[in-house]
Amino acid sequence: MNDSDILVPAPDAKERRRAGRRHFLRSASVATLAFGGSALLSACGGSGTSTPSATDSSTPTPSPSSTDTLNDQDSFNFLLNLAYLQAQFYTVAVTGAGLPTALIAKGDGNQTVQGAVTGGRQVTFTDPLVAQYAREIAADKVAHVAFLRSALGAATVAQPAINIDGSASGAFSALAQAATVVAAGAAFDPYASDENFLLAAFMLEDVVVTAYTGRQSTIATTLLIDAAAGIHATTSYHAGLIRTVLYAKGSVSTPSLLTNAGLISNARDAFDGSTDLDQGIVGDSVTSNISPLDSNGLALARTAGQVLNVLYLNKNAVVGGGFFPGGVNGNIKTSAAN
Repeated sequence: MNDSDILVPAPDAKERRRAGRRHFLRSASVATLAFGGSALLSACGGSGTSTPSATDSSTPTPSPSSTDTLNDQDSFNFLLNLAYLQAQFYTVAVTGAGLPTALIAKGDGNQTVQGAVTGGRQVTFTDPLVAQYAREIAADKVAHVAFLRSALGAATVAQPAINIDGSASGAFSALAQAATVVAAGAAFDPYASDENFLLAAFMLEDVVVTAYTGRQSTIATTLLIDAAAGIHATTSYHAGLIRTVLYAKGSVSTPSLLTNAGLISNARDAFDGSTDLDQGIVGDSVTSNISPLDSNGLALARTAGQVLNVLYLNKNAVVGGGFFPGGVNGNIKTSAAN
């Protein structure tokens, strides 16, 4: 797989909005997790020159402690690992090429320690709508990687080794085999058809939504909470879209998509413990289940350990496997013991 720039076209208006967000990130660096007030003030249009102002008698907002800073770095690096996986899958499927070195290297500039990507190839889409959706999601995933890296600055972890292979020994096939979507030892190739691509996207998207839901409560810095919430919302849109298209195609022309999505959901649940944290795309015989929610109508959440159970394809406490053969990078790297 070649290491090249990602060329995913986007409408002009959307690109202008993204350019605005990137400009803010470059200026503020989301306080680069050092929470430098002057950098943030400058990004918001303030001046570095001191000017007289009325005395503010309100209680000042306390600055995050050094412990908060480290915890937030750990959370963002954990989420960055997930962003690497998603971005590589979608961009390879759309363009045939992976992320450029500048977007997978360590934050200190070291470009020799990032992990390799195993597998993946461009999908020959037959449905123009699926192709358009894939291009848009790919562009968003690349933007998420850049956003998180800009937030972390020098604390950014490099991309770990990633497996997105479609062979019988690949991670997608291992999950499909565990779900009985394919037989033991058989291949599930995400790049062979629109339908396989959608099921592979379904394998990943729901898990990442639950990761953000679970992780946001651990972030202490308001600005970073807002940043994580923004990515969480975008990922939820993506997951809902994937579920919607699968349901539509499954209801009209390919019933096996409904069945296979349910089997994949059950397999993910088997990895992350006894609690029901996953749902298929069918609620009952006459109702869709496009939004997988709890009894209060809230998005489901997984702990970081449970997320890694699913992505390592292992219900035990381990430090690698599945989509991350050597584990994720950073301090949060061990799956839960189930």
